[in-house]
Amino acid sequence: MILLQSPSRFLLQILQDRVLSGDKGVDIDCHTVEFDDVRYHIQFSLRNPKVMVLSVALPLPPPEAVLYDGLPLGAIEAIKAAYGLVVQILDPPKDGFDLTMKINLTKLPPDEEQRNAVLTQIASVREVVLGAPLKLLLKHLASRTVAPNVDKLVALVHRPNESFFVAPQADKVTVVYPMRFQDSIDIVLATSFLQEFVEARRTAALNNAPSCMWSPAPPLELKGVPSDALNANAGFVTFVVFPRHVEGKKLDKTVWSLLTFHAYVSYHVKCSEGFMHTRMRRRVESLIQALDRAKSDAEKLKKLVHGGSFKRLALTL
Repeated sequence: MILLQSPSRFLLQILQDRVLSGDKGVDIDCHTVEFDDVRYHIQFSLRNPKVMVLSVALPLPPPEAVLYDGLPLGAIEAIKAAYGLVVQILDPPKDGFDLTMKINLTKLPPDEEQRNAVLTQIASVREVVLGAPLKLLLKHLASRTVAPNVDKLVALVHRPNESFFVAPQADKVTVVYPMRFQDSIDIVLATSFLQEFVEARRTAALNNAPSCMWSPAPPLELKGVPSDALNANAGFVTFVVFPRHVEGKKLDKTVWSLLTFHAYVSYHVKCSEGFMHTRMRRRVESLIQALDRAKSDAEKLKKLVHGGSFKRLALTL
């Protein structure tokens, strides 16, 4: 299984190139889009080549998701904690975007390893922003407490007009995903993939992983959720996270894995579909080759029968 990487490779490459370029540089004004419709607008100017203006547009939130000034719960605090003096949040953000930041590359640490770590963190801005509420809830789980002023069921946006649900408790956090796919083939493959995913969790090698369940109907944790938010054509996946899953360095990995679970499933569904198409094409090609060989053999036989290689012999008495 392939896990998606948190840093945006395109954004990280631009940052590294600008740091290595010294005081030289060119004007940059470009847009890029990542999976789940996260959009970036990157700007550099010749007047100030070491300052980047980065605007981020998050997926369109569904009605059940709660945002604060257009951002998820705890996003501003998470940005300040992750970037410190390197990043300044501009208010209001640019039109069409949810967040605009001014990144001063002259304030990066002089040590190369630390500098690369900060650049990688900047390129992981989608994890910092979208994962802020989930990280807050799981931090409290690590200390076996519940975050104050948080509902019993929290809807977090992760795809355009789609959310997943988190039910925090002191001893565990339950995460539920309504799985939706547009293509009929994707629905069939995803349903089969998720059922096998649950079965794989039961193997001895994965005893320490969060428990995983799949059901065609909404679980009890989603009681009272509007019906529009429960419109899932590939069932519901539930993970139960315990304090041991978010201890120390496990926290960031758990947050990213839960935040991108739907994209993870979609990626492997498309890979499976592409693999099957490749096998089908190879099978068709082998059948065509067999037919071509049969055709050439029949043509040779026809030439032997109707060709001029036979002579009529006259019998003399």
